[in-house]
Amino acid sequence: MSAQETDMEPTSSAHARFPDSLSDLQEEGKNAINSPMSPALADVHPGDTLLEENEERTMIDPTSKEDPKFKELVKVLIDWINDVLVEERIIVKQLEEDLYDGQVLQKLLEKLADRKLNVAEVTQSEIGQKQKLQTVLEAVRDVLRPHGRVLQWNVDSIHGKNLVAILHLLVSLAVHFRAPIRLPENVSVQVVVVRKREGLLHSSHITEELTTTTEMIMGRFERDAFDTLFDHAPDKLSVVKKSLITFVNKHLNKLNLEVTELETQFADGVYLVLLMGLLEDYFVPLHNFYLTPDSFDQKVHNVAFAFELMLDGGLKKPKARPEDVVNLDLKSTLRVLYNLFTKYKHLE
Repeated sequence: MSAQETDMEPTSSAHARFPDSLSDLQEEGKNAINSPMSPALADVHPGDTLLEENEERTMIDPTSKEDPKFKELVKVLIDWINDVLVEERIIVKQLEEDLYDGQVLQKLLEKLADRKLNVAEVTQSEIGQKQKLQTVLEAVRDVLRPHGRVLQWNVDSIHGKNLVAILHLLVSLAVHFRAPIRLPENVSVQVVVVRKREGLLHSSHITEELTTTTEMIMGRFERDAFDTLFDHAPDKLSVVKKSLITFVNKHLNKLNLEVTELETQFADGVYLVLLMGLLEDYFVPLHNFYLTPDSFDQKVHNVAFAFELMLDGGLKKPKARPEDVVNLDLKSTLRVLYNLFTKYKHLE
């Protein structure tokens, strides 16, 4: 994709990658038909059958691509990307064709995480594209902080236009950044795994789960009083907010600080950290957090650090994620503050 392109047209890459191998492709296709497990390969594109001995390739079963929920997932993610990147004048039409080289993923992550990646803006060579992808995916890992969880994508799968890997990546980003979209639940696809052995192609099928339920996707816990409050008693919400504002100001006023908006003033984590120090009666060293955070990551660091201080103070782990608070999710912020209120409301 060049810097001037604003409307990315999907292109077929089989002939571009293998210009002199048409007879080889046809021969391997013929072998596939005669192989022991050939029926599953009837719809495989010839370019996808050009494998080295013992090499493996995966592709979505064509019938799965026609599943309405799968189509909806793809459409929702494409619309979300285009909404996020509307100011960049980028229009994504086909995920595997438009995201494989790292250019769109770079712009998407920079926009979502509010950070600039140190990568070349445009690169045409395969080596350059993979180097760029490596940098982008390392930044994704830093943001997601998987903590031992195996990520279901890598440079080769994304650059190889593996749609399953691309979808796993996009779903993880959408969940992490609390995208204002509704992902369809329980989407799974049949994946054909093709391996070349002794010159013949063999295939098998596996089921790949792309999404589960909304509660599992968004990491929600069992419903609590705040779910009920938001759903059935919004008129009482102002009373709860007023009580919590009174509580936090009772302590933050000691530092000549005052809160008027719960959802916004705790979003960078600074007041949360300072509040924990006041409630537990200790000074929080300034090198442990960002006093003036200017990026999404720094704000998440602050809130996560405040959560650690809460655990040290004997509180249960907050139900909210740090990212929820940073993203101005009022219910999450109220849950965190209510936990503090419950324990420390009798402090003078």
